[in-house]
Amino acid sequence: MLDAREWTDLLATAADDLTDVLATGDLGAAVPACPGWTLADLADHVRGVHLWAAHAITEGDPKGAAPPVGHARDELLPAYRAAADRLLEVLRGTDPHAAAWTFGAEHTASFWFRRQVHEVTLHLYDALASQGRAGEWRIDPSLAWDGVAEVTGMFYPRQVRLGRTEPMAGTLRLVAEDLDETLDIGEGGPSGTVAGTAHEVLLVVWKRLPATDEVAAELLRTTALTP
Repeated sequence: MLDAREWTDLLATAADDLTDVLATGDLGAAVPACPGWTLADLADHVRGVHLWAAHAITEGDPKGAAPPVGHARDELLPAYRAAADRLLEVLRGTDPHAAAWTFGAEHTASFWFRRQVHEVTLHLYDALASQGRAGEWRIDPSLAWDGVAEVTGMFYPRQVRLGRTEPMAGTLRLVAEDLDETLDIGEGGPSGTVAGTAHEVLLVVWKRLPATDEVAAELLRTTALTP
């Protein structure tokens, strides 16, 4: 597991990369994985999540809200940057072991160090995809696989616990061929496999890429692993 400085360094880099896309991209372009959203909508969403997470750490509750801003570049870009900088300031000034409100089983600030890196990294993919630049997205295989583990270990169980999805009606095997790592979701048959590089598996479980295995595709169609 990464330490606090490593997580914040990753977050700072991802936020910088997203800022670059927002500074030069078409804010009205559609985001393929988020029906009905433009790049501006995506940026506003991530801005709000940054401020919400910072509030959860400093105030210990989930009641934080982002003030509304316009979607023109001269308003949205500085607002996104201010939110990212605020979150980084909070994280850098917080003991990862300090108590914090979270939506996971772990109720310390360390949850947010990890979660916000994955939030921005995945949405950076979405931002690039909105500009026809998805092929430029880069992620370290170990970080990608940690994102897969976050889905299997936190998001999917939470989805079931909240009644947002039924337990998987079979077994889904996730295989990172570049890391020689495997994770399973569910039990019993039918069984399907999602295999590829760690980043490809991450994009499949977050529904950014389709599963090529027919059984896996059906399991993912009928089970909402993530919100």
